[in-house]
Amino acid sequence: MQMELNEFERLEVWELVPHPDKQYGFDSCDPVDTPMVEKSKLDEDKKGKAVDPSHYRDMIRCASPTDKHLHAVKWIFRYLKGTVNRGLWYLKDSSIALTSFADADHAGCQDTRRSTSGSMQFLGDRLVSWSSKRQKSAAISSTEAEYIAMSGCCAQILWMRS
Repeated sequence: MQMELNEFERLEVWELVPHPDKQYGFDSCDPVDTPMVEKSKLDEDKKGKAVDPSHYRDMIRCASPTDKHLHAVKWIFRYLKGTVNRGLWYLKDSSIALTSFADADHAGCQDTRRSTSGSMQFLGDRLVSWSSKRQKSAAISSTEAEYIAMSGCCAQILWMRS
């Protein structure tokens, strides 16, 4: 017996990001299961080995990349390679309520002491959007950092609903 599913337009991941196989030679790499190495923190890394900035900037915009940053970008591309055929399935009678969570890490950046905002949006019980971003200015308090994180989360919700 085949269950009825809600139908949504499916976007290919390569419509959202550059295709690494064609552009960066990832056609023979092994895919990975996670988008980042667990517990890794990317900082400015002034002592790291410098890499070709033009090659790195083509993948991700960054002023002074080092090998640590390039490794992180390659890891993400390997993750995308292994997950390109995955999709979200919703049973016809399942809830597709939009739920969101936000948090902030006050003064968590090792280089600038700026806070990091994070948010996740779920459609039903499926994660459909997430964000983790260093805030543009240093928050005076954890409450201010949380407020900035919540405003970014609300902006994403409004965009998703439009």
